[in-house]
Amino acid sequence: MSIWNEATQERARSILARYPERRSAVMPLLYLAMSVDGYLTDEGVAEVAEWTGLTPAQVLSVASFYTMYKREKKGKYLISCCTSLSCMLAGGDDVLDAIEDESGVPDGETDEEGLLSVEHVECIGACGGAVAVQVNYELIEGVTPEKGRALVRWLKEARPAVVNPDEMQTLFGGRTSFDWAIKEEGGAVGPFPAFQPLGTVGGGEE
Repeated sequence: MSIWNEATQERARSILARYPERRSAVMPLLYLAMSVDGYLTDEGVAEVAEWTGLTPAQVLSVASFYTMYKREKKGKYLISCCTSLSCMLAGGDDVLDAIEDESGVPDGETDEEGLLSVEHVECIGACGGAVAVQVNYELIEGVTPEKGRALVRWLKEARPAVVNPDEMQTLFGGRTSFDWAIKEEGGAVGPFPAFQPLGTVGGGEE
């Protein structure tokens, strides 16, 4: 018997219908499991195994390979700062230091309140807009140490229910990889990717 409620099960069925084989849906279903508890629990892994016809060990082998599948509870806002080559050369380490200092949260940790988690990440595909930072996987490009500090203060004070990338880019970003031609109305509602099929997008058109 599924541990997910009917709405989540319906989302799982919709995801499975997109793939010719059940096992191919393991990655989006892992994100769905994360959205239930805010991170990937042992029960969530077992649930994904049931839906995909895999063993829990096989599902865990996928979840443990990719860093975006979080196996420990994160804060309401997950701040990810890229420190790969392009971002490092543009000052990524300085931006990460500023975010750590302003938040009081070391890389890889979460504050006691459960509000902020901070991590460094490998390339997130925005080299032309270095330094790249994400909040709940929503992108901000051209971030400076000063803007990184301002971002942390904003998250602490405003505590937005939805993290919108266009809003954050306007407030805290700089040079972008390319012009953002399509306005993004929605955004992330938690420390997991905002995908419409998962029901994890807030704001804008649902």
